[in-house]
Amino acid sequence: MLTPTSPLPNQPPPRHQSQTQNGPNPHTILTSPPTPNKTDPAFLHLSHNTPTLVRTPRVDHTSLLFDVTRDHTTKHCSIPPPKQIPSSSSSNFNSALLLLFRDFGFDFHARREEMDSEKSIFGGAIRPTWPSLLLLFTIMLLLSYQISTMAALPRWAGSVWGSETALTDPTRRSCSGFFGEDGRAPRRRRRKTVMSIRDFGGVGDGTTSNTAAFRKAIRFMQEQQGGAQLNVPEGRWLTGSFNLTSNFTLFLEHGAVILGSQDPKEWPIIEPLPSYGRGRERLGGRHISLIHGDGLTDVVITGHNGTIDGQGKMWWELWWNRTLEYTRGHLLELMNSNNILISNLTFLNSPFWTVHPVYCSNVVIKDMTILAPLKAPNTDGIDADSCTNVCIEDCYIESGDDLIAIKSGWDHYGIKMARPSSNIIVRRVSGTTPTCSGIGIGSEMSGGISNVTIEDLHVWNSAAGVRIKSDKGRGGYIENVTISNIKMERVKTPIKFSRGSNDHPDKGWDPKAVPKVKGIFISNVLSLNSTKAPVLLGVEGGSYEGICLRNVTVLGLAASAAWQCEFVSGFANDVFPTPCPQMQDIGSFDWCQQR
Repeated sequence: MLTPTSPLPNQPPPRHQSQTQNGPNPHTILTSPPTPNKTDPAFLHLSHNTPTLVRTPRVDHTSLLFDVTRDHTTKHCSIPPPKQIPSSSSSNFNSALLLLFRDFGFDFHARREEMDSEKSIFGGAIRPTWPSLLLLFTIMLLLSYQISTMAALPRWAGSVWGSETALTDPTRRSCSGFFGEDGRAPRRRRRKTVMSIRDFGGVGDGTTSNTAAFRKAIRFMQEQQGGAQLNVPEGRWLTGSFNLTSNFTLFLEHGAVILGSQDPKEWPIIEPLPSYGRGRERLGGRHISLIHGDGLTDVVITGHNGTIDGQGKMWWELWWNRTLEYTRGHLLELMNSNNILISNLTFLNSPFWTVHPVYCSNVVIKDMTILAPLKAPNTDGIDADSCTNVCIEDCYIESGDDLIAIKSGWDHYGIKMARPSSNIIVRRVSGTTPTCSGIGIGSEMSGGISNVTIEDLHVWNSAAGVRIKSDKGRGGYIENVTISNIKMERVKTPIKFSRGSNDHPDKGWDPKAVPKVKGIFISNVLSLNSTKAPVLLGVEGGSYEGICLRNVTVLGLAASAAWQCEFVSGFANDVFPTPCPQMQDIGSFDWCQQR
């Protein structure tokens, strides 16, 4: 089973590691050496997002000593000599000192001792040794390097870099109210009928097919009044595709794993989506998703961090070998449905896009972990497609394609259906994708996309951070998109508007159908160790206006790196490096200042 790798520096652990109540804060970093009692109040637990003032470095025999002030309280800290000091570090000094020392390989602990019990190298009776002086000098050089690096950052960068506090703040904003009538949060779902898959002959041994058991269970629960819940207990439950029903909860208990069948015949062929006109990868129909639903209302898919594993390697190999006959199926697809909640589960190894709500409304997807090998083709994390009122929050994603994508149909089929995606909120999502984007809007956007809010995004080791994609033939529009508080590390191109994929469903596409893009507001973006400046390439003949950037800093670029802009206009303020002339349009100044 695929499991998440250890988080990179500055990256909080995946959400599925933090489900227990009353346990330690999963986002608190503690690298103290072993002690007889870790709960001893003598130890100071510092979070990497806690501002900390450090002063008076000094040496006491073999330990470097600091005074650490936090929340108006001064503590004394000692640091044993490092095992090794790397030649460079990408740590952010504005993060807590603890994170800095952790990256340098130190063991860090704080002691509650009186200040006068420590004697400074400059005023005490302790005679410094040459090793201790060398240690002090090395540390001071490292701190000076970090401080000088951070001096180039805007003042707001610290708040962006430390925004993981939102993950543990009980008062943080949430849009879970989308799940319910008229946007109101519903009462807790209490289903009248609650049964186990075992009641329908299910066997959780990992080899016995449970396709018939799941389908039988859903048929039975469809007939129940007052709603129904199907529990999947601990075990490995192999199954082909099955459909859900309305007023229904699929609940995976701790240790429960639903496994996708390796028999393609258990993923039947269904009609293509009308806004696509054909399968996304192949002409004709497409394989149904492992878990599917159409025309449903009030559906909950949740659990105690159970797992749904699509076992997609078979499908990826069909794609790589060019032997795929029909478009691959998703792990979960819900169509023409409303009031959907997907939460607190781990999804693994989807054959194609992982979670695909299409033509849906009032959809909440939260506290999810979605993982696929980073080379697995087209394994998008979550694709909201021609949907309204969608909330995606507090998710951790690793995939071989976009972490989150917003779509609305493909070329003339999407234009004809005219089913837009609107009122989309994405917040507190983190992850990595070496080939694609943290957030991708388009390129299938022919039905229109509007009123999108993206905030508190953390992306690393990826091709792009935020990407807006379109092309000739798409038509449609993208408007009123607000993107803020984005942090990136080792992201090749942090902000990108792209074109030219030359990807069309058939010969019926109209080359005169060009997109209209207006009102894209991007602010508070910090990207470290990028290799390209932002790329803003509009589609010739299209309209890209009102592109507003504020407080955007891209570091790590070569001196020769420059923005690439064409067929766009807007205004950029407090942006580094200096933006292209197209982003200094004084006519856009008032428009951008309104935000």
